[in-house]
Amino acid sequence: MSAEQTHTKDASSPYASGPTQIRTLLILGASGDLTGRLLLPGLGKLIAQGITTGLKLVGAGSDDWDAARWQQRVSGAFDSCAGAANDDGRQQLLDIQQDPQYHSVDVTAEGALAKLLAVLEGPVAVFFALPPAVSQKACEVLRPEDVPEGTRLVLEKPFGTSLESAELLNKTLLKLVPEDHIHRVDHFLGKATVFNILGLRFANRLLEPLLSNEHVAKVEIFYDEYLALEGRARYYDGAGALRDMIQSHLLQVMALTALNPPATLKERDLRDHIGSVMRASSVDPDFAKSTRRARYTAGRIGERDIPDYTGEQGVDPSRKTETLAEVEVSINNSRWAGVPFILRSGKALAKPKKEVIITFKPVNHLPVGFKGVDSPTRLRIGLGPETLQLEIDVNGPSDLFTLDRAVLEADLHAADLLPYGEVLEGVLHGDPLLSVRGDIAEDCWRIVEPVLKAWENDVVPLEEYEAGSNGPADWDTSRSDNPLP
Repeated sequence: MSAEQTHTKDASSPYASGPTQIRTLLILGASGDLTGRLLLPGLGKLIAQGITTGLKLVGAGSDDWDAARWQQRVSGAFDSCAGAANDDGRQQLLDIQQDPQYHSVDVTAEGALAKLLAVLEGPVAVFFALPPAVSQKACEVLRPEDVPEGTRLVLEKPFGTSLESAELLNKTLLKLVPEDHIHRVDHFLGKATVFNILGLRFANRLLEPLLSNEHVAKVEIFYDEYLALEGRARYYDGAGALRDMIQSHLLQVMALTALNPPATLKERDLRDHIGSVMRASSVDPDFAKSTRRARYTAGRIGERDIPDYTGEQGVDPSRKTETLAEVEVSINNSRWAGVPFILRSGKALAKPKKEVIITFKPVNHLPVGFKGVDSPTRLRIGLGPETLQLEIDVNGPSDLFTLDRAVLEADLHAADLLPYGEVLEGVLHGDPLLSVRGDIAEDCWRIVEPVLKAWENDVVPLEEYEAGSNGPADWDTSRSDNPLP
C-alpha cells in the first residue's frame, strides 16, 4: 500500500468535509488492565480540561460485568482528576459517570460488534484495548455496512505481528473506514515528545545544519526499563523487545530525529517525511554484526529479587524470547548515509534510560598543546522525563591547557496530559497527527522482519545479563555513562 493510496479519498465521501468531534467512545477490553491502569486515567485528565463536551463513554468486554462495576472503575479513575479540573471539566467528569454503559460481548463473534455499534450515538470511536490478534479478528468479522458513518477505529501497537499480517490488517481496515479514520496509536509517542524533538531540530540554527552525516558520528536511541516481566508473559513472551519497542516506538523516534524539514507541521507533511525516512532505512544483512539480543537471568533491582526470565510464570523457554534487543539501522539517503542509528530497548536493567544521544565527530584539528581527553561533543534528548543535555569540552579549572568536561542542561516542557490523554485528544477531535499511517506501519515491519527471521534461525546468539545490571558487559551500549563525576 503506497502513501498515495492511503490519502486517496472520494470527493463525494462524507469524510471529505473534515473531521467531526466524536460523540461516543467505545472501549473494547474495558475490564482489562490497560483500560483501568492507563486508558481511563488518561481520558479523565483530558476531560478535566473541559474540551470534550457531550462525550459518552461505553465499555465492552468479555467479562460479565454489570453497569455498577463499570461505573466503579470509571469513577475510581476520574476522581483523582477532579481536583485539577476547571468548572467545565469537573461537570463533564460528573456527566459521563451519570450514564454508565457496559456490554458483555465477544467482539470476535459474527455480528456482535456490529449490533453494538448500531445502538450507539455517533460518530463513534472504537478503542481496541485488546491483544493484537483479537483486534484483528474483531475487524475481520465486521462488514462495511456494519460501520456507521464517521466511525474511527483505534488500534494499539504493535500493529500486526509481521509484515504480512500488517498488510492484511490494513486491507481489512480500509474496507471499513478511510485511512484518516484509522488511528494506529503508540502511547509512548505523545505530542510533547514529538514537538520537543521537532522544535530542537528545526527552530535552532545552532543545531539544524549540524544534524547530518557531515558532522554526526552516530545516533543512539535507548529505551531501557528497570521493570521486569511484571506478569505480562502472555503478551511479552510471544513478542520480545524487538517487536514490542524497537519495531514501533524506537523506529518512530528515529524518523523524527532524522527527517528533513517538512513544509508544515500538519499531519500530511509530517507523516510524508516520516515515511520517507522509513523507506530509506534498513538493517545490514550481516545480522551477527548489526544486531544483538540477550535475556535476563536472576538478579536484584533495588529491594526486589528478580527471578530468571525462564522461571517467570507463563514463559516458554524454548521460544528464546529476548528481553534486550539492539539493532543498527542505516538510513540510506544523502543526509544520513554512513551514520549508524543504534536502537536498543530492554527490561530488568539497572536504571531507566530513555533518550536520544547524538554523538558528533571530532574537530578537524585540535591545536597541539592541549592535554587531557578530547571527548566527543554529545547532545542528549531525554524522552521521559523530557530533558536536554549538551556535553562539551572546556578548559580545566586548574591547568588551562587540560581539557575538562562540562554539561549544559535544560528541562524541556512536559505535556499537561497523560500519554493516553494526548492520544485520545487526537482521536476525539479527528487529528491523526500522532497516529501511524498504514504504509509507515508496514515499513516498520519490513525493516525488522529479516532480523526476526535471522534470530529464529539462531544466526545471532542469545546472550545473558543479570537482572539489575546494565546489560551484557561486552556491549558498549551497556556502559555506565555518567557525563560528570
